[in-house]
Amino acid sequence: MWDERFAQDDYVYGEEPNKFLVEQLCSQELSDLSGAVLCLAEGEGRNAVYMASHNHDVTCVDLSSVGLEKAKKLALKNQVNLTTIQADLATYEPLPSAYDAVVMIFAHTPSAVRERVLKNARLALKPGGYLILEGYTVDQIGRGTGGPGDPDMMFYREEVETVFARDHILVCEEKVRDIQEGSLHTGPGAVLQCVVRKGEFDGSIRR
Repeated sequence: MWDERFAQDDYVYGEEPNKFLVEQLCSQELSDLSGAVLCLAEGEGRNAVYMASHNHDVTCVDLSSVGLEKAKKLALKNQVNLTTIQADLATYEPLPSAYDAVVMIFAHTPSAVRERVLKNARLALKPGGYLILEGYTVDQIGRGTGGPGDPDMMFYREEVETVFARDHILVCEEKVRDIQEGSLHTGPGAVLQCVVRKGEFDGSIRR
């Protein structure tokens, strides 16, 4: 499905980065963020390229080889470097404690996979590293402005709060905002927005 969706010249979610991601990277909390970044379900690379353009060492993971090839083209266009990994998030194993940030923007998967992905995102973070996440909630269903139509594919605040219960949850908010991202995100969207800082030292102490 994703290879077919990405198999066109246009970037179906646009070439500009996600607005929530940009807002968080410009915030006081994350203004000094540097180092290695892991972008999960990165698709055509818009967010990875943005972070690479701000001097991050970015690895992007996606199931679609077509999407990753477009990510490489976008990186070349913007004169930045990306590391790309084609993998299914249902089986992908990130390096533990290797990343200063993990980015999940509309990384929708079935609930059984989503729990695994969230746990792996936490595992991949260095102590003090950040998760930045935005995805549609169940309230998005029926709006016709983007996202899957299956409630099992949507993000739920309680899932994030459970996986990161021992960490510092800075933002975990459900809201409706206008989303204009290419041809597939085109209007008011019901989203969950989260920013979490992993606990310092052994990764389990909330600070």
